[in-house]
Amino acid sequence: MSWAIEATGLRKTFGAKVAVADLSLRVAAGEVFGFLGPNGAGKTTAMKMLLGLVHPTAGYGRLLGYPIGSRESRRWVGFLPEHFRFQEWMTGRELLDVHGRLHGLTAAVRAERIAALLAEVDLADAADRPLRTYSKGMQQRLGLAQALIHRPRLVFLDEPTSGLDPLGRILVRNLVLRLRTEGVTVFFNSHILSDVETMCDRVVFLKQGRIIHETSLRDGFAPELHLTLDAVSAEIVHGLRTFGEVAQTTDREVRLRLTAEAEVPNIVRWLVGRDAAVYGVQVKRPSLETLFLETIGPDERAG
Repeated sequence: MSWAIEATGLRKTFGAKVAVADLSLRVAAGEVFGFLGPNGAGKTTAMKMLLGLVHPTAGYGRLLGYPIGSRESRRWVGFLPEHFRFQEWMTGRELLDVHGRLHGLTAAVRAERIAALLAEVDLADAADRPLRTYSKGMQQRLGLAQALIHRPRLVFLDEPTSGLDPLGRILVRNLVLRLRTEGVTVFFNSHILSDVETMCDRVVFLKQGRIIHETSLRDGFAPELHLTLDAVSAEIVHGLRTFGEVAQTTDREVRLRLTAEAEVPNIVRWLVGRDAAVYGVQVKRPSLETLFLETIGPDERAG
């Protein structure tokens, strides 16, 4: 498999503060990869290390086969930071032209790319207005266009939909899905979990500078069986583990992650065969928000 991103043991400290404790991951070429975690987990610092904008204290990594921080690793990478500042006296067209020049694009290629991108981010009618007249959402969409001006093979997006209305978020979603069909790798950091769930193939969860969980989103989450019984004994819990992963238990309830929904009748028969009184059986599919809250844990406070 071809890896767009490889990182092993990346660590970053600022004096006594540990921003990223240990970042080890691989992202496949053409994958839309979600990077999740609460505020202060180290996500932005981790992204900056991968981009070569922050030098790691320890560890190493590669982008597109080249060492992070090298000129070669940056050549085909696009980046939209969460907090960006553009020259407000420029027009949208002028900003994209400057970035195209920085990437060494010819005048003809720049003109073609600028026209196509302005149309794709719905800014063609505002292309010749100064940026100081743009709304936050318009600037966000222009920032996305500048990240794509040179047809990158790998794109880092840090909170790309945070300032957008629902129509803007749909626009970004369609653009990201288009990039995936073209084999472009997208590293996607966002707090808007519905966007992540819609766009990403795989996600990891970062907490206190470490990856604590990884899951695929391609086939959706495994269904959960919610059982209500007269009583939940240790014997019942032990037996249910043969059918799936026991996620949560109380005195009368069990949440069981199933390997297959077809097991539900077998589970009910098994329970009845052990004289368990079954008061409720419900199959649910958990959301990414549910998984996020369970993974990050109740000790985490809002940022």
